[in-house]
Amino acid sequence: MSAKILVIDDEESIRFTFERFLGAAGYIVTIAESCSEALARINETLFDVVFADIILGDGTGIDILSEINARGLSCPVIVVTGDPDVETAADSIRLGAFDYIPKPVNQESLLHATRTALKYKDVTEEKERYRTNLEAIFRSVRDAIITVDKESVVIELNETAMTMCGYSRDDIGKPFSSLPEICNGRCAEILAEAIKSGEPVEVDRMEYRPPNGGRRVISVRTYPLLSLMGKLSGVVMVLRDDTHVANLERELKEHRQFHHIVGRSEPMQKVYSLIEALARVHTTVLITGESGTGKELVAEALHRAGERSHKPLVKVNCSALSENLFESELFGHVKGAFTGAIRDNVGRFHRADGGAIFFDEIGDISPSIQLKLLRVLEEKEFERVGSSTPIKVDVRLIAATNRNLMEKVSLGELREDLYYRLKVVEIRLPPLRDRREDIPLLVEHFRNRFNTKFKKIIEAISSDVMKAFLKYPWPGNVRELKHTMEHAFVLCSQNIITFEHLPPDFMNYPGIEPRSANETQDADSNGILEALEKTAWNKAKAARLLGIDRVTLYRKIKKYNLTKDTPRC
Repeated sequence: MSAKILVIDDEESIRFTFERFLGAAGYIVTIAESCSEALARINETLFDVVFADIILGDGTGIDILSEINARGLSCPVIVVTGDPDVETAADSIRLGAFDYIPKPVNQESLLHATRTALKYKDVTEEKERYRTNLEAIFRSVRDAIITVDKESVVIELNETAMTMCGYSRDDIGKPFSSLPEICNGRCAEILAEAIKSGEPVEVDRMEYRPPNGGRRVISVRTYPLLSLMGKLSGVVMVLRDDTHVANLERELKEHRQFHHIVGRSEPMQKVYSLIEALARVHTTVLITGESGTGKELVAEALHRAGERSHKPLVKVNCSALSENLFESELFGHVKGAFTGAIRDNVGRFHRADGGAIFFDEIGDISPSIQLKLLRVLEEKEFERVGSSTPIKVDVRLIAATNRNLMEKVSLGELREDLYYRLKVVEIRLPPLRDRREDIPLLVEHFRNRFNTKFKKIIEAISSDVMKAFLKYPWPGNVRELKHTMEHAFVLCSQNIITFEHLPPDFMNYPGIEPRSANETQDADSNGILEALEKTAWNKAKAARLLGIDRVTLYRKIKKYNLTKDTPRC
């Protein structure tokens, strides 16, 4: 688009000359003969360049320049003067004019000044865009960012640095070592090392004391700032609050969660121990348990914790594959082996070579497949459908079932030799009703997951709903609990899940008696007070006792206005 230029001069001949020269060069020219007219034009249009005469009938070009600067407009102002030696011309440059040109106006000089001003405007606006974008990025990053020069003087810091470290904008320009210490001087030492070496420095899990008290865990990263000549000009230091990650890792060590399996009950601790013991051996494992107890998760944990984790875990749902496709799916086929076999196909055993294959509902396979599966287990080889060439594989087999396989053996539905070959080691998963103490952990796990999935901020389930969850037999086990929570999240439009959000099937179970909202709040606050009293008002222990996180507990204490003097209802 053509540049828009405003020409302000009280001499008609000068205005005519400017309009003719600039218009011939393809610019869009607007003229004004006074300050008031010029300001009216500036209110209506964003100009790219302004030419203003020093002396006007109702003011000066300096007045125009001052007004443009006051409005923060980016258009360069070029002063036009009849005498370039006058003090006013020099003042105009000092006050921010881009340039000045003398009268009479020379066409070549005018166009040169115009092109130079437009280039300057483009560069200035591009720099401003970069600056604005960088500021937006700087503000949006949740990590604390502090930049210093090579003398360790603070150049810039973002809002997170001010919040996390207690710094302020007044600290810019001060030596970093003079700022309040939050990490016993370690950050200053890290900066000094980064400036001295000119290389990135990384320090993980360092303890620091935030201004509001307590102790947190941070990770520190520094990156060199280089000049155009490649010389070190400063350092960027990034502080990340890793307290939450450290807490999660500590909880994992306590076996509240193991490879995505949630539970700290004694039956689950035994399962974890078995998984750890079996992960590094290649023996066949049979996972048994009711539907929904997490047999597939255990198979994944066995694979991920073992030496074959870098190889694939191939899954086979035995109840989902038809009999005529099963053999081809498992072992593959060659072109022309049967009608529709238009190309060679690699079977799942071949794809699992070096890794593991997981047979879900192993009790559903046919006798003919049982025989071929037994051969693979014993001889580590198979043949593709339509081929007589044996293929060697190294595959660990993990099987799962919710059936009584011994009963199927007695009925002749499962080969006895295959049964004992599968059941080298058995991992028996307990039903959810036998590990009820894990229900609060599972509820919290699904609450976090569904908050992310549905982009909601649901803080908890009511204490009455939790009591109902603990009482309910959960015939569908963890899977049913998951679906119940998902159903509640879909319906819930508040910050706490109550009975009204639960599925009808759950609510029809004998003994489920919803309370009113007031009764629910009273029961919830009573439960919190009871937990706090049991733990001598240790909020971390009380949160664990209630099966919620500390942030949720703090919100509830504030919401119900609970103190040590609050009586129970």
